[in-house]
Amino acid sequence: MTKIMTINSGSSSLKFKLYEMPEEKVICSGNAERIGLPDGIFTIKYGDKKDVTYPAIPNHSVAAKLLLDSLVEKGIISSFDEIKATGHRIVQGGKYFSKSVLFDADSEAKIESLIPLAPLHNAAHLTCYRAFKEVLPNTPAVAVFDTAYHQTMEPQDYLFPIPYELSQKYDIRRYGAHGTSHNYLALEGLKYLEGVEHPKIISCHIGSGASITAIKDGKCVATSMGLTPLGGIMMGTRTGDMDPSVFNYVCTVTGKSPEEVYQMFNKKSGFLGVSQISNDSRDVLEAVEKGVETAILANDLFNRRIADFIGQYFVRLGGADLIIFSAGIGENEPRTRQAVSDLLSEALGVKINKELNAGLRGKEALISTKDSRIKVAVIPTDEEVMIARDAYEICIK
Repeated sequence: MTKIMTINSGSSSLKFKLYEMPEEKVICSGNAERIGLPDGIFTIKYGDKKDVTYPAIPNHSVAAKLLLDSLVEKGIISSFDEIKATGHRIVQGGKYFSKSVLFDADSEAKIESLIPLAPLHNAAHLTCYRAFKEVLPNTPAVAVFDTAYHQTMEPQDYLFPIPYELSQKYDIRRYGAHGTSHNYLALEGLKYLEGVEHPKIISCHIGSGASITAIKDGKCVATSMGLTPLGGIMMGTRTGDMDPSVFNYVCTVTGKSPEEVYQMFNKKSGFLGVSQISNDSRDVLEAVEKGVETAILANDLFNRRIADFIGQYFVRLGGADLIIFSAGIGENEPRTRQAVSDLLSEALGVKINKELNAGLRGKEALISTKDSRIKVAVIPTDEEVMIARDAYEICIK
């Protein structure tokens, strides 16, 4: 039995799970929230207990120390030495990383050099890694990249049609995101494809941030997010793909700077921008039920964009054996799954069991009917267990 800690940090949060490996048993989990604010929130779940406290958490170093001290105080571990490795989610690995790697001076420097491609994420991940290194100086740490799974794409799928020298000089290309999730879904989806020699899967990680990936023989061949997570399908606050000239035109007619418009497209668009109500699909769908026109429009746009990408990837793969819905909306919102399936029905022959789908939230199930030309499944994603597996493989096995 080996204890592995997985860390998923944001600019003001630190999510964690402690695993017993290789059994993949979750010993405890939790989250430090509102880091940097006076009224922090620290939650830890272990056994049948859930403890919530409200300490000030001024920075990630304090959060890391708070977490580790809590493990000892609650008797979850007897000493820090029991933790044999930590695994850290890193959003952007750029061209450098096609697999998870041990944190060292070189990998740390490369991750830092990629901050401009993921300014909120990579900076926070490094802050958190350094915080844990300070508290656990002798414990090896592994970097697990969201972009690594997408490194198998061909140039025709990852290059943008801009002057080639720009792509070469500045490493401008489609990197994608949510790769750890898509990798997990691809592996889990195989249980529904016994006997299929070359499985073709379209995985839909649909949450506030959302991406769709085309997978053949377990490898990514195309993915929706682009240079940054702004690309792809419409999301909670992000535009997704659109005519590039919209950017210049908005700058011209509003007088806003490129940075202001970029932030608008990242943080004030998507569900929030179109509905004028909320970035949360639950709020938008509630307004849809009340007949609010902007909510109906936002929801229709969202569903249409998902269906469009599935159709595109059906062509890219030369067909599809399985469509997977996952993440917050994909796992928990039957109305979205039904609407997207309806949009795919005529062209792709997708049919789902309406009654089964309507009652399914947060659980795994095959929801397609027997006469559906493509199988459709709901599979809750588990990025943390993938991080724990890689940390165990690299540091222990």
